[in-house]
Amino acid sequence: MPPTLASLVRAPALRLTVLAGGERLDAPVRWVHTSELDDPAPFLEGGELLLTTGIKFAPDPESLRAYVHRLADAGVVGLGVGIGLTHERVPEPIVQAAAERGLPLLEVPQPTPFIAISKAVSAALAAEQYKAVTTTYEAQQELTRAALGKDGTAAMLRRLAQRLDGWAALYDAAGQVVHAAPDWAGRRVERLTAEVERLRDRPAPSAAAVQEPAGDSEDATDCVELQSLGAGRRPRGFLAVGTEQRLTTSQRYVVHSAAALLTLALEQSRTLQQAGERLGAALLRMLLAGEAVHARAVAERLYGTLFDAGAPARLFIAEPGPNPSGARDPLAALGDHLDNTAARAAEPALLVRGDHRLTVLAADGGAVHRACVAHTDDAEGIAVGMSAALPPDQAATAHEQAERALAVALRRARAFVGHDEVGTGSVLPLLHGDAVRAFADGLLRPLRDHDATSRGDLVASLNAWLSHHGQWDAAAADLGVHRHTLRYRMRRVEELLGRSLDDADVRMELWLALRACSNS
Repeated sequence: MPPTLASLVRAPALRLTVLAGGERLDAPVRWVHTSELDDPAPFLEGGELLLTTGIKFAPDPESLRAYVHRLADAGVVGLGVGIGLTHERVPEPIVQAAAERGLPLLEVPQPTPFIAISKAVSAALAAEQYKAVTTTYEAQQELTRAALGKDGTAAMLRRLAQRLDGWAALYDAAGQVVHAAPDWAGRRVERLTAEVERLRDRPAPSAAAVQEPAGDSEDATDCVELQSLGAGRRPRGFLAVGTEQRLTTSQRYVVHSAAALLTLALEQSRTLQQAGERLGAALLRMLLAGEAVHARAVAERLYGTLFDAGAPARLFIAEPGPNPSGARDPLAALGDHLDNTAARAAEPALLVRGDHRLTVLAADGGAVHRACVAHTDDAEGIAVGMSAALPPDQAATAHEQAERALAVALRRARAFVGHDEVGTGSVLPLLHGDAVRAFADGLLRPLRDHDATSRGDLVASLNAWLSHHGQWDAAAADLGVHRHTLRYRMRRVEELLGRSLDDADVRMELWLALRACSNS
């Protein structure tokens, strides 16, 4: 324990007498400072025991009261006044003011030198620091043994919670709870997901401290501290600890040791993950090259049922989309989320991270499949294309389907498009994009230039004629003109375009150009 005023009062060699503030003697003493200034407050940091002989005390009571109030406002934990030199007894206004502020006031007898009090505090502080160092060293050894044991991270968190006399929890990079100790801390840990989410958007390393309710009582609270974990700027996980009181220096050292061990474990796991991703990229290339048998032979032990012959799987391709938001890379966030989902569900999934692209092969209807769809429901700044459900030996076909679905998602500025959407419905919604509009504008420009300077609405006439499948009477009636007028306009269209309307391909291109312009 750090030195307190009570421990100094109990020291018989110091012979200190408490004159006021006896109810606050348990306050820890950070240092002892001696001053004879009229106003030593500017030179104090708070937490000191101030000693004075009172040689500069003013004779009037109000000045003495103001002196005490300044010290209390400066945060001193106590005032010691030496008697027998300047004053035979501590002035009564000093005693009254100290009692009013609840400031501990100690009478220091003449035989007790101030240096003796300073030495007592200094020795106690040194002992406290030595205890903190030895306690931290013991805790480091204990946590390290736990981390190297059978349960690994879970065992280390249990040891950490015991050391802190509180609770501890580990979150993954996506903010999901991985382990919590002891078991009763589960509900408290779940309430911190919003705080973890805020910390996740800040570059590592970062930390936060919050007050959280403890149990059902509104008055009881936990002092919670959160730390991001990881050696890079992107967190690999998060450590949370909760205690009834704020962490002591010794406890904080223990938490830092746990954070270092967890960071090391996560970075080692990340190295293995990167090796797995390189293997996954090679397997994907084998599948796309039609070498499913060889891929299955290599990956059978790593990916299990994912590569079973005939087992349906989905292939996802994700790229950055429009309107990115937030500090995190949305592609990296999706990869982390799917990685963590696969680990929690113990479900094999092949994830390949490339430059600005994420490719995933996962079991149809499995946890990773569902997580990918759910994650992109509210996602911004990302586009995902999904294939139909096909066995892994048809990965090349699935890859083409996912590519087409991704292209549609990017054109439509959507977060998720499945192959089923691409293969059904109308082709007209696909007529988006700058290249399509440029083609349509170029094809129809001669007609628009004519309409801007001459009589006869050629664009509208062409649209009506194509809409009625070349039926002159129906199209003319729709336009409100004679059919001979419409025939003249269509001949004029052919002259300006240099193309014959008898050609089905020409009619198709003109029709699609008109639709593309109407959708832009």
